[in-house]
Amino acid sequence: MKINDTGRVGAINNYQRQYEAQRKGLDHKSRRKDELSISTEGMELLKAQESAQSPERMKRIEELKEQVSTGTYHVDAGKLAEKLLPYFKSYTEN
Repeated sequence: MKINDTGRVGAINNYQRQYEAQRKGLDHKSRRKDELSISTEGMELLKAQESAQSPERMKRIEELKEQVSTGTYHVDAGKLAEKLLPYFKSYTEN
């Protein structure tokens, strides 16, 4: 009685040989290098991000955070209404 069929081992080796042949073929081919291109809009966004991290802006953000955390920050209702008015006008027109 045979427990191990020797043909099965050969079948696995065939797959292994095929895999190795494919790997060798890939090594010999010229590989395409990765490229990155940034659109003009993307470049503008990068520049805007850099300017947004200016020291003056960071200082102002820290001041606002402190005011909010201590409860001394107050919203000017008039300015808020001016900014929201165009939105509500366009919403009622549609």
